[in-house]
Amino acid sequence: MTQRPNFLFIITDQQRADHLGAYGNREVRTPHLDGLAARAWVADRYFVATPICMPNRASLLTGRMPSVHGVRSNGIPLSRRATTFVDVLREAGYRTALVGKSHLQNMTGKPALWPAPHERPARQAWPPEPGTYDDEWAPRWRDDPAAEVRLPFYGFEAVDLVIDHGDTAGGHYRRWLEREHPDVAAVTGPDPALASDYALVQARQAWRTRVPEALSTTSWIAERTMARLRTAAGSAQPFFIQCSFPDPHHPFTPPGRFWDMYDPASVALPASFHYRGERPPHVAWLHAQRDAGKAVKHTPAVFACTEREAREAIALNYGSISHIDDAIGRILASLQALGLAENTVVVFTSDHGDYFGEHQLLWKGPLHYDSVVRVPFLWADPAAPAGRSDTLCSALDLAPTILQRASVEPFFGIQGRSLLPHVRRDGDAPRRDAVLIEEEGQRVMFGLPGRVRMRTLRTADWRLSLYDGVDWGELYDLRADPHECVNRWDDPACVPMRAELALRLAREQLALTETSPYASALA
Repeated sequence: MTQRPNFLFIITDQQRADHLGAYGNREVRTPHLDGLAARAWVADRYFVATPICMPNRASLLTGRMPSVHGVRSNGIPLSRRATTFVDVLREAGYRTALVGKSHLQNMTGKPALWPAPHERPARQAWPPEPGTYDDEWAPRWRDDPAAEVRLPFYGFEAVDLVIDHGDTAGGHYRRWLEREHPDVAAVTGPDPALASDYALVQARQAWRTRVPEALSTTSWIAERTMARLRTAAGSAQPFFIQCSFPDPHHPFTPPGRFWDMYDPASVALPASFHYRGERPPHVAWLHAQRDAGKAVKHTPAVFACTEREAREAIALNYGSISHIDDAIGRILASLQALGLAENTVVVFTSDHGDYFGEHQLLWKGPLHYDSVVRVPFLWADPAAPAGRSDTLCSALDLAPTILQRASVEPFFGIQGRSLLPHVRRDGDAPRRDAVLIEEEGQRVMFGLPGRVRMRTLRTADWRLSLYDGVDWGELYDLRADPHECVNRWDDPACVPMRAELALRLAREQLALTETSPYASALA
């Protein structure tokens, strides 16, 4: 019998594709990830199912669209009844472990924005899911010293948890820091931080942490992942280990040498930052808020930024990414030293992207420019050749690809497509002609009449985006306009293309409707 492969799945939080050297960035230093890419199958067009944390992470694990698995927006935990590919691997004999951030359940303790309490009927179409969903609930971990993750956790039989971002991250990491290094735990957060004149520090979107590099969340996750690898090396069972970094998500707290590794004055601004043409209504609204001094800068949501803010954000983001790259280098060296590399598939991706000055925007939000919907995807497989592909891929594809590589049957209702035929260079590997991207938010933004709801169809050459409640949309010819600056929605010459893409969007939505459970009788 052929030995079953191991899997090391590395995922970052909010990292766009072009913030890696392997994707053409000549400023950020990512030698270990670039080295991984050199021996990997690299997907140049890998898109999220939604550019929102919880729903896209649920899509990665289930291979299903947010409208189908139910985590339509942040704030809706993934049902414990949902089948994940980790469940299937565990049932097939794999050891499974999660190290770092999960975000399949609510974390912050902040109340939902929608529906407003006075607008909520007593009953819902579907009652809340049975069982408890506070495994990642930060208040529980702060208030209960004995708080733990209930196992198995969506298929993971072992979990080393990190909750939230920055140097104040909680969960097992915070418990370890307070126990082993109480003096360091006492100086986390923005108030005790080292002095800095960055504008982002004033907005509490960055601070120069006093936590040393060796005690950061990134380093702790690397150490715990290596410990899980050492345990796995002593077992005859194959393993699936997810190594999940909560960075480079803002607020930025890259420690030590990584804080000023990059000079804001020297980083390149994106090409669209200086675009002076007409902008679509929602971007124009954000710019107007900034110009009137009304931009909201202290939340995770998108806002229109100044050039100084964009440069600082890029430099600090690069520092966080280089810190992660350094940690990944140690993990990959450990994999090699333990004799596991020859039978371990290493996968790298992120949950979604972000804005760093594109169209003068920062962070993330319901604007589906490539910056936020396109993420890196590296599949380094000892049994497959290295190479690149421009085939359209979706976050849904991770689950069926891993299951096929593990020779495990996929479950009914999975919507992704295995990428193994592309990885293995099968000449007749089927190619998508489009990917669907959903978005359901809680915030009312852009002057829209209600919370933002939208759908996007992304093809190789075009992007169509529709917003609920308005009579305008977005249409970009990506061949002529790769930076998505000129909205062709109202261009008479593009009316036939707009109609064709709208029809294709409808067909894609039809193809991705629910099929599970299957019928138990004819009638």
